[in-house]
Amino acid sequence: MKKLLLVVAFAMVVIGCSPNSPIQVNTPVPETTVPNSEVTVPGVTIRINAPGPNPQEDTPNELGNVAGILMGIWHGFIAPVTLAISFFNPQVQMYEVHNDGNMYNLGFMLGLVLFCAAFLLVGRSRRGKK
Repeated sequence: MKKLLLVVAFAMVVIGCSPNSPIQVNTPVPETTVPNSEVTVPGVTIRINAPGPNPQEDTPNELGNVAGILMGIWHGFIAPVTLAISFFNPQVQMYEVHNDGNMYNLGFMLGLVLFCAAFLLVGRSRRGKK
């Protein structure tokens, strides 16, 4: 089953990245419309755009802090938990918009990978004890 999911995910990436793909990823420019940013499947129209720029980048929050790579790692590590909490508490967000840009994003992804790796290691160690 895992191999099938990997093959399907790989096929989606290859099809989506081919030159004549119906899927286009565009970075939106504020206050303009992006041409050809929709995929039409019979009965469904899907808008596909890459995220735009962060207007809060390098802007301190109310405490004067700008999140860097270490905060990115922490926020990425706790992201699955904060995502679940954010459904019930609108004051909780999983991503800090007052960040330093690429280094925070790198830290966030590293933290998320660390969480997944820790989750998998705990699962494997529990299966080994049975």
